[in-house]
Amino acid sequence: MYMLFKSILNKKTASVQSEFDRFFLDILKNQTHTGDLLLIDINGYYNPEVKSWRSPDNKMCPYMFGPNKEGHSQFLHHQFIGEYLKKSILEQPYEEYVKQHEYSQERFNEISELQKLEGDSIQYEMLMYLKIWEADLFIKQFYQLVRLSEGLEYDWHFSIWESNRDNDATGKRHEIIRKRIRNKIEKKYPEIYAAIKCAFNTQIRNSIAHSKYSMIGRYIHLNNYIADDDASQIKVVSFDEWVDLMHNTLVIYSQLTRILNCAGEFYRKFQEERKGIMEIRINRKDMVPATEFRMLKYRPEWDDWYWADNED
Repeated sequence: MYMLFKSILNKKTASVQSEFDRFFLDILKNQTHTGDLLLIDINGYYNPEVKSWRSPDNKMCPYMFGPNKEGHSQFLHHQFIGEYLKKSILEQPYEEYVKQHEYSQERFNEISELQKLEGDSIQYEMLMYLKIWEADLFIKQFYQLVRLSEGLEYDWHFSIWESNRDNDATGKRHEIIRKRIRNKIEKKYPEIYAAIKCAFNTQIRNSIAHSKYSMIGRYIHLNNYIADDDASQIKVVSFDEWVDLMHNTLVIYSQLTRILNCAGEFYRKFQEERKGIMEIRINRKDMVPATEFRMLKYRPEWDDWYWADNED
């Protein structure tokens, strides 16, 4: 038994798709360097570890691009989510589905079994929920896209807080999602803002991550309610509320994936006018703060980019 419904996904997609289209166009218009969106697509990052690597000239640049650890992780989770969606979306309207759960003494055993299957499905969806809202690259890409839409440069030094030693981190995951993504787009993209506000809840995320919940009937009971903590005020989430939350999560994830695919296609066409060469900007903080410009070259047989100035 699965609880993803085509009609709900279609309705929620229709409510945000035009705003995601406008979001993408605003990024193209407002980015302050033509290579900044490309850096999101190819995952530009700062890697201070290169200073300890041995190289012939000992001049390896700590500003790099490529999948890195978070990219390989994202690929694995994206495959999992895609395979789950292929077999889990129901054509049945949700209203008809809910009617199957209406109490009847004669159907008591059948309804109990339906609720068990429903609860099992939700636990799979909880795994997907974490694979999306906890994913480093998903958060990084969304954060960087919002920056570009505001006319800010690509943030090479983005990092997610992992421990008290991370003094220079951009922020904790929930802080970046709420303050650096959701709240930044509230006025300009209200439908996307509303979808994120419904989908992402720190208490629910913590409850899932730490297995602090139970299910009774068609309700998820959160075991991390704290009376005097404003951020932990939820006691119960109904299955109906979970359906709303989870469908919003999947729509946000799919729309973000879509506009990133649009970015890749944009640069594949863009590079044709420049004979495969693209300039990128590096806003350095390493050693001496400076702005550096370097050239990348497109490799059509692999559909990827490499440092053009590394060629012989």
